[in-house]
Amino acid sequence: MLTNFGDIKNDVIVKMGITTTSAYYTDDILNDWIRQAERWATSYRKWPFSEGKVETTYTGVEEWNFEGIKADSIRLLQIGGLKYEKQLFEDYQIYKEKEPQGAERIFTDFARTTFINTLAGGSGTLTAWMQYTPAPIDVTDPAAETIFSNGDEEGNEAIVEEVLYYADIREEKEDVSNFHHTRATQILDGVFENYLDEQFNYKTNSATGGMYKRIDVVNGGTRDDIFNRNQF
Repeated sequence: MLTNFGDIKNDVIVKMGITTTSAYYTDDILNDWIRQAERWATSYRKWPFSEGKVETTYTGVEEWNFEGIKADSIRLLQIGGLKYEKQLFEDYQIYKEKEPQGAERIFTDFARTTFINTLAGGSGTLTAWMQYTPAPIDVTDPAAETIFSNGDEEGNEAIVEEVLYYADIREEKEDVSNFHHTRATQILDGVFENYLDEQFNYKTNSATGGMYKRIDVVNGGTRDDIFNRNQF
């Protein structure tokens, strides 16, 4: 099993049939390729295991920049335990223009900057759930792990295949280089498909409709506009 950097590098060396004592394939070259391949694999999808949470004290300012998060990736934001509704950036700006004293609990994000409606009167702890950018693998530590190491080692196999792709390009083996890249993407797609299968059974709370309002495609309107048999 490929569980850490040392395993990945050894597998690359074995499959390439090389040693790192030659000037053509040095440690620095292989380490750099593994770093590149890991960066490619971790950004290939929005992986469930690269989701994270940040907590900080809300200070009543509108603009926030959370270190290390992917652009436009905040899925849920709460202040003082109260959920704020995510809006499109344009809609948020229109609301602020048309309702200068509006106190709705709303937020938006643009690139890596998050905008929170300060007039909502939030206080306490700000908690946000989002997609973060994993730190690059430490090539000086053979035991260093990737985001795939704890249960999804197939992702590390994809990293190996991508390194082989880089090697074939260097050796001008155009006839086989695309095979390794295609194989790497197939492995990662398979890992992601497994998570989609698991998420198929997720349930949405019928009372809330999730983060976004549900649409009545027959009669129009949002979930809040639809008649409820218990409303009277």
